[in-house]
Amino acid sequence: MDTHQPRPATPQPPQGGGGGGGGFSAILTVFLSFIAIIAMIVIPSSSTFRNGFSILHQVPEGHVGVYWRGGALLNTITDPGFHLKLPFITHYEPVQVTLQTDQVRDIPCGTKGGVMINFEKIEVVNRLHKDYVHDTLLNYGVQYDNTWIYDKIHHEINQFCSSHSLQQVYIDVFDQIDEKMKDALQGDCTRYAPGIEIISVLIAIEKQRVVEKEAETNKKMAISEAEKVANVSKILMEQKLMEKDSVRKQQEIENQIYMAREKSLADADFYRLLKEAEANKLKLTPQFLELKFIEAIADNTKIFFGEKIPNMFLDQRLLGNFLQQLSRNVSEEEKSTA
Repeated sequence: MDTHQPRPATPQPPQGGGGGGGGFSAILTVFLSFIAIIAMIVIPSSSTFRNGFSILHQVPEGHVGVYWRGGALLNTITDPGFHLKLPFITHYEPVQVTLQTDQVRDIPCGTKGGVMINFEKIEVVNRLHKDYVHDTLLNYGVQYDNTWIYDKIHHEINQFCSSHSLQQVYIDVFDQIDEKMKDALQGDCTRYAPGIEIISVLIAIEKQRVVEKEAETNKKMAISEAEKVANVSKILMEQKLMEKDSVRKQQEIENQIYMAREKSLADADFYRLLKEAEANKLKLTPQFLELKFIEAIADNTKIFFGEKIPNMFLDQRLLGNFLQQLSRNVSEEEKSTA
């Protein structure tokens, strides 16, 4: 037997048996990527990211389509529906031209008295006219409402609060704020952005109602406190009046006592003087007068001598006769009057 006889070759498995499966996966990956790109470019979408890649796009009802190419705003304005554009080159945005409501929240402001208050929500109903879409976006961009509604509301509310007190802002002129805000917004929009129409301004009244209730409660408390103080003052006043009246009555009694005493004293003096006068009248007799004359001569310490002395006595006798005659006349007059 030949030991070098060649052996029969052992069959080997075919090389690259998996090559067919790898090619299919690659084809499937390419196909799916192609489908995704076609879907992104052809199928319309409202997504801002996909808008740059899509050829077909949709403008919703109530909006118009505006376009930018290379960052420059185009004059093209499209109506609602499907439209075509160049992908990657032309960018599109829908702009609402029907009524819309912008809500401005949490607006702080300071009143004239220095009190800080906060408006929780202010709603501004507005509309951008279709004919002014291009000019408005050219001057203020797609977010034009930030400039002419949100920022403007903050400014006007602060201007209003700074010139009014807390009482005026929340109670006295609260119902006028919406009209004042509407007029202020519309005035500036008409001047600088004529395409924006301000329909109405609505201010949430929940906070105002709370403040109004608080003010009403404080008012009632103040009235109650004032009435209490007034009642106390009235009682004190009545007490003082009663004290004054008591003092007055006491003074009147003292005055009456004093007047009665003085009158009694005056009457007594008058009666004494009257009696003295009557007594003196009774004393005016010739004998009494002559007695008084003699007593006066007797009391004289000087004695004069001479031929004129009898005449002096004679004169005194004549005086006594005269006084006696006068006393008689007085007595006769009293009898005649009686």
